[in-house]
Amino acid sequence: MEYIIIIISAIFVNNIVLAQFLGICPFVGVSNKLSTSIGMGGAVLFVMTLATIVTWLIQTYVLTPLGIQFLQTIAFILVIASLVQMVEIILKKVSPALYGALGVFLPLITTNCAVLGVAILTIQKDFNLLEGVVYAISNAAGFALAMVIFAGIREHLDLMEVPSGMRGVPIALVTAGILALAFMGFTGIV
Repeated sequence: MEYIIIIISAIFVNNIVLAQFLGICPFVGVSNKLSTSIGMGGAVLFVMTLATIVTWLIQTYVLTPLGIQFLQTIAFILVIASLVQMVEIILKKVSPALYGALGVFLPLITTNCAVLGVAILTIQKDFNLLEGVVYAISNAAGFALAMVIFAGIREHLDLMEVPSGMRGVPIALVTAGILALAFMGFTGIV
């Protein structure tokens, strides 16, 4: 039952983008097309899950036993940067089209505060490794869900007549705000 609460809470109630406001840059920047947002969601899922596993192990077996928890942020950033480089190399070989579509936003996963935030929150919430992995996957799924919904709305808005002063980023931000309000409807479920 505890895992179900973690999943529902991370995806809907405390959505990493719409409730905690982490990962806004790739959320707004990559959500122009549905296909790109799905690819970014997959890349974030992979990096966030691996980063949580590796950072939990580093925290538990290196930083805490040595009493150097103050190096947590630096160590976690190095791990995330290394994992993003690995994902970038793999995407370049496996899917050059997706690699090209993600463009500058793929390296932005390195500085995506959602990935670092989930790694740190896993430690702060005192999750064990399995709970941490479930939490990371659920947060990545919540990130991807928000991006896919947002991308679908933005693609639909491209077909609509939007006043010239609201085209582009302004209407995207208004839409993101309304989407965040919609997700607030899940408050109280867990």
